[in-house]
Amino acid sequence: MQRLSLTPDLEFSRLVYGMWRLGDGTDTSPAHVEAKVQSCLDQGITTFDQADIYGGYQAEALLGAALKANPSLRAKMEIVTKCDIIAPMGRYASASVKHYDTSRAHIEQSVETSLREMAIDTIDLLLIHRPDPLMDHHETGSALDDLVKSGKVRAVGVSNFRPWDWDLLQSAMTTKLATNQIEISLSEIGPFTNGDLAFHQKLGTRLMAWSPLGGGSVMTGQGQLGSVLDEIAADAGVDRSAVAIAFLLAHPAGIIPVMGTNNLERIGKISDAIKVKLDRETWYRLYEAALGKEVP
Repeated sequence: MQRLSLTPDLEFSRLVYGMWRLGDGTDTSPAHVEAKVQSCLDQGITTFDQADIYGGYQAEALLGAALKANPSLRAKMEIVTKCDIIAPMGRYASASVKHYDTSRAHIEQSVETSLREMAIDTIDLLLIHRPDPLMDHHETGSALDDLVKSGKVRAVGVSNFRPWDWDLLQSAMTTKLATNQIEISLSEIGPFTNGDLAFHQKLGTRLMAWSPLGGGSVMTGQGQLGSVLDEIAADAGVDRSAVAIAFLLAHPAGIIPVMGTNNLERIGKISDAIKVKLDRETWYRLYEAALGKEVP
């Protein structure tokens, strides 16, 4: 499995396993969670994506239980988590409205809680989950800088930020933001032309892609895109998901897809995407199918 550098001392596997569905299903035991982690590790997938809000603020604790049961796993993993979303559920059940909080106090409290829930000493990458209209970039930036200095967080970044949001926060920081995790897929192709990809490609920062299968729509969709995916998948001996992920991997910006299936069998096939090599014309066949029309 190829590895990509996000900072001079932090590398991620080319594919990332997303844990937002970790609490789904009937078996959330430490042994079952460990089986998912081990299946990824067996494929060379060493990077795992969390957020405090996942699973109604329960997913981090589910991972933590598995790491307590088998502490040796931690040294084989890079762990990403996120903060700033407060939703009226779980530990924030008393909140009157869903909102964002990028204050120093909340970020620091979130980090302490995430470290405790996941039973780890250091978060490899902390992301601000959503742009906060009330963000004081000086306060937020200073808090993130201090977390890196403290050693509690190795690197920091953002999620769902537009270029201007990124520039605002970065302007108040000494630490370089490591990544922006945004929605990119064959069902969300806007970033290819709206400036998001171009902005980060120019900076040389890696983009992480959440929901790279369009929340499952890429797997179940019909029409032209479905037909093209099925044709390419049949030729390569893989399923649609591998082709859809290969579409992102082919981009020169070095997009890092975050795969979130909760099914052990499908987890075992995540790395199939690496086997699919798309030439330029095949890539554009998929792009045009996603557009629903020929490029101009």
